[in-house]
Amino acid sequence: MDSSSCTNNTNTNNNKKKKKKKKRGSCYCMILPPHPTPSKKNKSGKAALLHLKPLISTSESSSHSSISISLEPNRPFTIGRSTRHCNLVFDDRRVSNQHCFILFDASLLKLYLLDGSSLNGVFVNGVRIGKPEELSAGDEVLLICAKNQCLCCSRLRIGFIILSIVFENNVEEDMLVVQACSNNRKINKRIVPYNPIIGRANSLLTRCRNILQSHDPILHLCDAAIYNDNTTDISSLNSLSKENNAPHFDGVVQNIPCCNFVPPPGKNFYLNRLEFMHHTPLSHHPVVSLLELLYPVESLSRLFIATFTSDILWFLSYCEIPFHLPVTIACHNTERCWSSGPDKRSSIPYPEFPNLVVVYPPFPEAIAFGKDCKKQGIACHHPKLLVLQRQDSIRVIITSANLVANQWNRVTNTVWWQDFPRTSSPDYSSLFSHIYHGNTNKDSKPDFAAQLAGFMALLLTDVPSQAHWIVELTKYDFGGAKGHLIASVPGIHSDRVPSMIETMQSLPANQAFSVKFLGLVEASVVGLSHLFRTAADSNGAQLKKLAAFLRKSCEKACGVLEILLIRNKNVPADANAVSVFVPNPNEFSKGDCMQLGFLPRNVAKWVSPLWDIGFFRFSGYVCPKEALAGALGRNSVKVQLILHVSQGPHFQDISRMMQPEHVISLCSLIASVRRCSGLWRLQEVLGQYRWPESLESDFIYGASSIGSSMNSQFLAAFSAASGKRSLQSFESEESDPEWGCWSASQESKCPSIRIIYPTIERVKNACNGILPSKRVLCFSERTWQRLRTANILHDAVPHPHNRVGHPMHVKVARRRFQSKMDAPSSGWVYCGSHNFSAAAWGRPISNSGGQANRLDKGNSSLGLRLHICNYELGIIFIFPPTETKGDNGENCTNLDDVVLPYVVPAPKYGFKDRPATMQAMREALAELTKQEREKFAEIIATEEMVEEILDEEEEAIEETSYAVEEKEDEKAYAEQLWSQVDSSQSC
Repeated sequence: MDSSSCTNNTNTNNNKKKKKKKKRGSCYCMILPPHPTPSKKNKSGKAALLHLKPLISTSESSSHSSISISLEPNRPFTIGRSTRHCNLVFDDRRVSNQHCFILFDASLLKLYLLDGSSLNGVFVNGVRIGKPEELSAGDEVLLICAKNQCLCCSRLRIGFIILSIVFENNVEEDMLVVQACSNNRKINKRIVPYNPIIGRANSLLTRCRNILQSHDPILHLCDAAIYNDNTTDISSLNSLSKENNAPHFDGVVQNIPCCNFVPPPGKNFYLNRLEFMHHTPLSHHPVVSLLELLYPVESLSRLFIATFTSDILWFLSYCEIPFHLPVTIACHNTERCWSSGPDKRSSIPYPEFPNLVVVYPPFPEAIAFGKDCKKQGIACHHPKLLVLQRQDSIRVIITSANLVANQWNRVTNTVWWQDFPRTSSPDYSSLFSHIYHGNTNKDSKPDFAAQLAGFMALLLTDVPSQAHWIVELTKYDFGGAKGHLIASVPGIHSDRVPSMIETMQSLPANQAFSVKFLGLVEASVVGLSHLFRTAADSNGAQLKKLAAFLRKSCEKACGVLEILLIRNKNVPADANAVSVFVPNPNEFSKGDCMQLGFLPRNVAKWVSPLWDIGFFRFSGYVCPKEALAGALGRNSVKVQLILHVSQGPHFQDISRMMQPEHVISLCSLIASVRRCSGLWRLQEVLGQYRWPESLESDFIYGASSIGSSMNSQFLAAFSAASGKRSLQSFESEESDPEWGCWSASQESKCPSIRIIYPTIERVKNACNGILPSKRVLCFSERTWQRLRTANILHDAVPHPHNRVGHPMHVKVARRRFQSKMDAPSSGWVYCGSHNFSAAAWGRPISNSGGQANRLDKGNSSLGLRLHICNYELGIIFIFPPTETKGDNGENCTNLDDVVLPYVVPAPKYGFKDRPATMQAMREALAELTKQEREKFAEIIATEEMVEEILDEEEEAIEETSYAVEEKEDEKAYAEQLWSQVDSSQSC
């Protein structure tokens, strides 16, 4: 914006005739009488006259007429962008609605400047203020920035210079008597003339005095302050009238948000601080701001952010991100995320920030509508994650707020974070610690690091320049994590890998887990039918030999065929080529084997560098029936190959021997290692506990979006993943893990979960009406009609009370068990980015064949496959039913100490209640009167709400087959290798 305009709205009703408007870009104001008579409320008769020179030009030489402002004691003079709430208006979108306040303390005859709800800060003489700052003549006040490093143009100054301050009093005192400017009326005044040097000196003296009086002067020098520290003792500031020109001002002196130290929540979460709250001290329900989470920005080494919607320019300016700081932002982009070209995966959008890289994570074709990627389904990159790396620690932040100003300042969101210390040496084994279906691997560690690394690697796998993030995570100790990460990754996930693990665990040690096992990777075999085509094997001898090998392997290995991988280092077509062989089960030691084909190019690309240097060992397993079908060429479906990853001879030397190409390969490996996702991850974490079903007191899920696939099947699947079982069979000794598992038929008869979602009346009665909620809420009318008879909807009443009337964007679930006697309650609490939908958690598919049928009543609620559409990330806090102590014996937060962001128990929907569906909100907007429309006109025009607007209807994705076919480029790659590799070579 090239220029702004400034308006003085003081005494609007008495001076409408004197208001003169000029063209946009100039300064226009309401001219006041030079010496206004104090109002009747001003019993002391004291007043202050402030002369300002606006700074709203792009050049130092531009001049503007001064403005005279009359200030009464204890009544804040509001400065900002809102024409309804402010006395002095600066028409610039970077100025907040109520940016700051000027207060006159009549007892001390001093003026103080307070930061209001500013997004870009308030600066006095180039220094951002925290606590109230005394103003002097000559002070320069800026509303946008005070540093040349700021994102906005340093030549554009928006604010004012204080020319003089005049204190008036009707009582005769020993003061200077001067002549009035307009009416020749003599009054008693004390004038502080304009003197820039004296003004700056007074400001510096004030700051020095505050520093010396603080408990921690060094911390104060860095603009830091602890809650309740260095608060100015001014009684009048704490007793302001609530009936003033700034209705949201609470009259309490607070510190700037980025200067507060806020302790991490542990097994709990905070809510974000809304702009009207200012910066109150910690209370029973603590709050935190984005600035506090990042403070101090100067100490950051790197910054990683994953979000759905984003306003990057706002973030850079608001948080004062340095130009040189490496910043990686993964966000959703409709075109780039679905592009097949890896070159579309990243961009450097701002030349001024050369180290800022925007990443667009890929989506697999399998989750599009059919195979038409142009339709793209309903999938989105939806997590809200921040990783702040510092030299001595790393902070992981999981929130429900996207990277936009509105969601951090005007919409309720949850925030959790924890700081993890740096280790003495990198621990690469932490990237592979994980649990499979509740069975902890021997010598395994908590899997927080592995889950975090796996999720981040998936987002960065196509952006080699950002692969270093995975290496950086190994430098910190995540062993003390307070919760378990719950990630969702788009795709059609198969339950086959865990079953293959169980099969391989039954094999002799020398066949499978003879070395330190790290993980499994789903890959495939390409070019398998080459040797067995009619032209190459006219008499079928090769095919018969392969069939004999496969048959014997099935007999010896419980249906799992172990294959051999051989490096082909001297192949012109690809120096990373890896051949796949089937050994003769009877003569394995003699080297008798047959070649099936090769690893795909994109897999061999990262397998070979890691294998060649000795960091990892790779072996593999295939299904004999699939291999034989592929050799016969009966279909073009890929033959799945499960890579077994274990430690190599130089695994312990990774940090010493690592080269740039290995960093990229390691990121690809971590991204490819199989981990449970969505509902299966929920089951993996919660399935380790035996929950006391008879003591369940509530099971609730509050979200800003309710999926249109919501039905008894999905509700049963979510409950089953959460560990819910039928009371009739809960005490059974049956060994079948599915015995007593919660089913869809049980869910229909006895609903297990209460859904918390606001009614349309609650949304209509919000502070700013329907518009803010319309941008964050999503619930289809069709889903409501299907769920209304289930009687499971409850109204979302914000908690604490001061958040009532403001939109909620939280996604919080809790299952609570009331313990006997006086023992603490047990259960778990989830918070994060998952809305209550199949798109976020996954839609279970029970079929074992190719048909994508829905779940049958007799099948497991969690299915054999899981169809997930979105990237999601959250954290779950567990309060076990037997103990409430941590791993080290230290006391943990009690479940009942976790205060939810909505009232519990939530009021049940009445007969006439209706949720705030998209249709209901559209109808309510259409019913607004002309006067109401004008009331919200300013909100519509000035507030840039870039929120997540999800599809109203989640269309069920019906495919004829979930099998993945071999692509033409993969076939061409295999044929190239076959032409250059001797098929008769020995393994």
